[in-house]
Parts: sequence; C-alpha cells; structure tokens
Amino acid sequence: MFFNFERFSILFLCLCSMSLVSCQKDDSVTDEPETPVVVGGEEQEEPVVKDYKLPEIDLSNWKVTLPVGNPSEVEPPEIFDYATNENLIPFMYNDSTDGSLVFYTYPESSTANSSYSRTELREQMEPGSNDKNWTFKEGGRMRGTLAVPEISRDAEGDFHRVIIMQIHGRLTNSQRELIGEDDNNAPPILKIYWDDGKVRVKTKILKNLNASEEEILHTSAWGDDEGFNFSERVDSDPFTLEIIASEGKMEIILNDDEKMIYESIHMEKWNVFENYFKAGNYLVTTDENAFSKVKFYELEVTH
Repeated sequence: MFFNFERFSILFLCLCSMSLVSCQKDDSVTDEPETPVVVGGEEQEEPVVKDYKLPEIDLSNWKVTLPVGNPSEVEPPEIFDYATNENLIPFMYNDSTDGSLVFYTYPESSTANSSYSRTELREQMEPGSNDKNWTFKEGGRMRGTLAVPEISRDAEGDFHRVIIMQIHGRLTNSQRELIGEDDNNAPPILKIYWDDGKVRVKTKILKNLNASEEEILHTSAWGDDEGFNFSERVDSDPFTLEIIASEGKMEIILNDDEKMIYESIHMEKWNVFENYFKAGNYLVTTDENAFSKVKFYELEVTH
C-alpha cells in the first residue's frame, strides 16, 4: 500500500482549521457582556422610591394669623386644607423632606396691638371660637419640637429675633366692660424667643403688688422682667420646648433637660386672667426685606 502524502496533508489542514474556529467561538462566548433586560423595546431602570414625610400636628384647636390682609385669619375647618389653600400656601406648608410644618413670614400686616407681622397659631379650645379659654388654676401644657432654619439679619449683621411660643392673656367680656376697653386683649404672660441661636424667655411682673383686682386688669399695670436665656445653644437645629402652667406657677423646659420655673406673687396675681397658647413665627422687626422661617415637627396641647 502506498502512503498518499497529499491526501494526508489536506486532511491535517482541515482538522487544524476546525479546531481554530472552535477555540475562537469559545473565546467570543466567554468575553460577551451580559445583555440588559429589555421590556417593550426599552431598557428598564429600577424604580426610585421616594420617602415622603408629613407632619403629625392636629390643627383641630388652632387658627392661624397671616401677615397679609387686615391681617387674614383662617380657622377650623378651613385650616385643615392648608396644603391646597391658596391664601395659606405661601405662609404655611409642609416640608416633606423632614416631616415639618413650615411657618414663613415677613413684615407686612400686623394685628391691632402689635407693630410686627406673624404667621402664628392661636389656640381655640372650642374650634372656630375665641371665647373659651383657660386660667392658670385650670392649668395647661404645650409641648413642641421645632427649629429656626432661616432668618434674616439686621444692618449690623445680627440675626433678627422671632417669637416661637406664647401664653397670652385675655379679658372676659365682663372684665372688658368693667375697665371700659374696646377689646378683650390682655398682656402676654409668656413670650419665648429664638434669639441669636438661643432660647430666651420673657414674662410679666406686676408693677404694684398692692393693686386692686380691677387695676390688675389694665395692661399698663404689668411690666417686663429682665428675661432669661437658656444656656444651651440651639442655632438652626431642632429642639423641644415644653410649657406647663398651673396655679401660681409656670415651667419652661428645654430639651427635657434645662428648666426655668416661675413661682411668685406675680404668677399668683395672674390667675385673674384667662389665657390661650400661641405657637409659630412672630417676627420681631419691621426692617425691609426681613423674613423668618420656623419649622414645627410636633405640637400638642393638653388641659
């Protein structure tokens, strides 16, 4: 038998070609990137889930005063729709990024007994009415968590001040008639300020401790105390304030830690007045271009 060298060469070359093609095919499969999942002809991205937070503040017993109009006021039940109320939206709205209720204000319209503007809540024990209020003997407690993230500065570069909580006095109708007043306004026994990053407290003192019950009813019978600053700085961070009023006594507590207690003859004399709580943004300036923003995360009142 003769060995066919030509046929062997052709066969050898064919086997090598097949092996080379097979190796190239395996390499291409190994290096090929994963194909993205396609639905409906378009590459699909994973959905982004946004975390929306809303404030849990019951507005059933609050009305709000705005820095516009004469000024404007919104009571229950209209205040419940603040998120869609065109008059309220610029001044009272939700910040869903941190779950706060924002109060914004600037110098514009003010109430009859003040030069300053506000976006501020006023307690109404009977929704829609200012006539039902409480005395220190009956007692009251307000607790809120809040922050002052933005506020303007004056010409010297100092921050403006803003009142964030109050206890305001009120004359009964019979008291108003007794002293011949045109309205039921009485002095505020408590004002709490955000003042240059600190919490400052102001209260009233009776000028003449021997004043009669009729004389006590006049706003002019009461003066301002020297005020008190809590030592802790809050700056623009959230903080908690609690106010507890009882017969002859008033307590203010910052962050469940530092406490200021007023317990004196002045507090005892104050029991002649009715009262209501206030909370929000009461800007203490009339400077042009001034503004302030106050956020409330929690706010509750009990009696």
